[in-house]
Amino acid sequence: MSRDRARQVQRIEKLLEDAGIKLSTVATDIMGVSGRAILQELIDGHRDPTALAELARGRMRRKIPALIEATTGRFTDHHGFLIGMHLELIDGYGRALAELDARIDQVIEPLRAARELLCSIPGFSTTLAEIFLAETGGDMSVFPTAGHLASWAGTTPGAHESAGRVKSTKTRPGNRYLEGALGTAALAATRSKGTYFSAKYKRIAAHRGPAKALVAVEHAMLVAAWHMLTGGEYYRDPGADYFTRHTPAKAKARAIGQLESLGYRVTLEPLADST
Repeated sequence: MSRDRARQVQRIEKLLEDAGIKLSTVATDIMGVSGRAILQELIDGHRDPTALAELARGRMRRKIPALIEATTGRFTDHHGFLIGMHLELIDGYGRALAELDARIDQVIEPLRAARELLCSIPGFSTTLAEIFLAETGGDMSVFPTAGHLASWAGTTPGAHESAGRVKSTKTRPGNRYLEGALGTAALAATRSKGTYFSAKYKRIAAHRGPAKALVAVEHAMLVAAWHMLTGGEYYRDPGADYFTRHTPAKAKARAIGQLESLGYRVTLEPLADST
């Protein structure tokens, strides 16, 4: 629907341009309060530029001189008829979306608590949580383990092996709606600061590439969601230093290797109070 609305707005802008009205050059959003008031006046047959500019509200009032110039054109009743038609379609989309949102609120009521749990995961929005619940049903008992959920969703690598050699680790096909939602959530999570997901992404992307790193984050999100919905607990982030804390030897070796690659000889000496 958002695409349809955008298409109608573009058609209105084209009609205004044909009529010599350059409203979009002054108003960032011609569907805003000031823009809609001016459009309605034009449709109703009021064409005086000064009177139209006086309809500006808020910050738009500072642009009244520019609005007077922008609304001076050759607007006709036919332009008004066509623009009125497009506005009715836009308003219709708005009403339909409002009705759909109300319906979703009714249907999601039994899963409201589950939605709140999922929204505590970095990267998960209300919409993404609702997609997750719509596609999985919210009942994790149908998935014996978190791994089963990840496999069903298509975030588990395959294992095509022949003569002892793994030929492909491409992920298996999964639920395409959930996959799309997870991709959006994972991308948002990788951009968050100081989180386990962002650290996991950077760690894997460094040696396996961003695409596989993103799938790994999606997989981790599903594992977290399964445990949260199974145990009824909110998400608790392990922290960006999770890998350093759990594999200190690897973190130390990585840091030494980076310094040695820069031409330094590294000698480590533990702190006196180090345990």
